[in-house]
Amino acid sequence: MGIKDIIKGAKQAAQLLTGEQSKDTRFSSKQTYIDEQTAAQAFEKAKEKLFRVEAWSAISALSSTFTLHDTSGKRKKDQPVQSGDYICIQLPGPLPENWVQVQHVHTDGKEASFTVKPSQSPHEKESPQEVKHFFTAEASSTFQIIKEGNTLTASEIGKDEVVNNQAEEAGDRQVVNTLVAAGGWAGFQKIQWQLVTDYLVDK
Repeated sequence: MGIKDIIKGAKQAAQLLTGEQSKDTRFSSKQTYIDEQTAAQAFEKAKEKLFRVEAWSAISALSSTFTLHDTSGKRKKDQPVQSGDYICIQLPGPLPENWVQVQHVHTDGKEASFTVKPSQSPHEKESPQEVKHFFTAEASSTFQIIKEGNTLTASEIGKDEVVNNQAEEAGDRQVVNTLVAAGGWAGFQKIQWQLVTDYLVDK
């Protein structure tokens, strides 16, 4: 790596931390089965695991906690996600809660997915402009399972990820959100979502 590449990387990192640049991410796991019938059975099992997000909290080595809530903020224990639901993600350590809202749920014979976006807390709707997440409201995360022949692929696809540390959208979380991004979120993100995608396909 030359000095120009190092300088370019440093500039990009600085822009990411100041909320001036977005990034896209993708984490995937694959599992191939002995035949399509076995893969179809595994796909049905994977769909159940995909939509039961609260069970993700029990994944070995995953230290984040996921709780599902309806549009009014009421807890939905042991239920599948639905469009409009909220998910509270509590990262390890003394950090504030991070909220996302389910925008879209899709399922058919070969694909299942849902997409979430950073949101306000359903318990604090009097401040709709404030996003309770370290990414801005423009970011999205899609959790997806695809069956192709006798292979299942589980993915987490992040789009337009920008650190939420600007203006009213960040509220009183500007410093915390920046510290989360600067303090190794990228590394933890890879570990966390890789564990989830591995779990979905029994890898």
